[in-house]
Amino acid sequence: MNCFDKADKKKAEEYARLVVRVGVNVQPGQEVVIRCPVEHFEFGRLLCREAYEAGAAEVVMRWEDAPCSRQFYLHASEENLAQIPEWKAESYNYYARRGACHISVGGGDPEAYKGVDPQRMHRYEAAMDEAVKTYYAKMMASEIPWTVVAVPQRQWAARVFPGLDSDEAMKRLWEMILRAVRVDGTDAVRAWEEHDRFLKGKCRMLNDYAFEKLHYQNSIGTDFTVGLVKNHVWEGGSEVSGTGVTFEANMPTEEIFTMPDCRVAEGTLVSALPLSYRGNLIRNFSLTFHEGQVVDYQAQEGQETLRSILEADEGSRRLGEVALVPYDSPISQMKTLFYNTLFDENASCHFALGRCYPTTMKGGEKLGGEELLAAGGNASMNHVDFMVGTADLRITGILPGGEEILLFENGNWAR
Repeated sequence: MNCFDKADKKKAEEYARLVVRVGVNVQPGQEVVIRCPVEHFEFGRLLCREAYEAGAAEVVMRWEDAPCSRQFYLHASEENLAQIPEWKAESYNYYARRGACHISVGGGDPEAYKGVDPQRMHRYEAAMDEAVKTYYAKMMASEIPWTVVAVPQRQWAARVFPGLDSDEAMKRLWEMILRAVRVDGTDAVRAWEEHDRFLKGKCRMLNDYAFEKLHYQNSIGTDFTVGLVKNHVWEGGSEVSGTGVTFEANMPTEEIFTMPDCRVAEGTLVSALPLSYRGNLIRNFSLTFHEGQVVDYQAQEGQETLRSILEADEGSRRLGEVALVPYDSPISQMKTLFYNTLFDENASCHFALGRCYPTTMKGGEKLGGEELLAAGGNASMNHVDFMVGTADLRITGILPGGEEILLFENGNWAR
């Protein structure tokens, strides 16, 4: 199916150029790995062309197909679920060791894996996590440039706009995605530079405060305090790779984020938006924490999926990221539930269960796993973002001496 049926081809080309030149900032002679669903083959080809035109030495296309993966999860033996072929693992680790940049294209059917036993998926992913730990370690420490982007797909568009016919839904979703990544008729590169300066300014402010804890409150039931690790670093917008190359890990991005102390979390967080996780929706859920760990949870829909996340491993019940997003962010103002975390997390303040980003603590990327854990950084096979921001969210920063500073009021920055 032609993914540009109702899209402006020139804007799609501009989007691909932005991903290559700003998203991963391909350098001459660098290798590029692109993970792309087969239904997005045209956009994948645009990325391939742009990467070579930027000077890439080699572009490696990893085509993926969710319906085939679904059949694997449904029918593979327990042995095959837990066994990753060496060639497959090495294909990830090899290019990571060589410093290749990685582009991941998303935007599939939100219900692609609905009805699949999440425990079977977890068994495979745990095996994969272990097999490609070199790749994940370099990515999470931002040693290599990487970015996650999305283009529309018909089942996704139908889910977002159920009242429209297929072509109109695709057109609307394309328009929203392009607006979210600032490909809207203006100079997209300049728009990203200006946005980056804004995010960096908020990071500087919070890094200067060096809060010990944050306290969240709103009218839907959130009353929650989270600790921040000592020497935490707020990040947002562009990152810098181990070779000094600037890149954007998420396109779009409206957040600034840091490392919570996975040992310090008390109270209850209530979801503000549904969470789409591996083709399953979790709606109207809450998580109650004590001493950093989820001790109780409820979901109006998707209870079993939520349980599978929390029981994946020891670190999945603890937090690995805290992120701040104003309620009036451009994506939030679209008043649309995307059923896609890349977009929904940029419409709302959020947390992530599971693995932390080592770069969000000074020197964290140089620490071994046990050292990072000892400092309060979480370790897990998971990193699952969930949204808590509302129009009346209030966030107070607490300094080491106990002084309180109002950061968010009525869902937006208070300073």
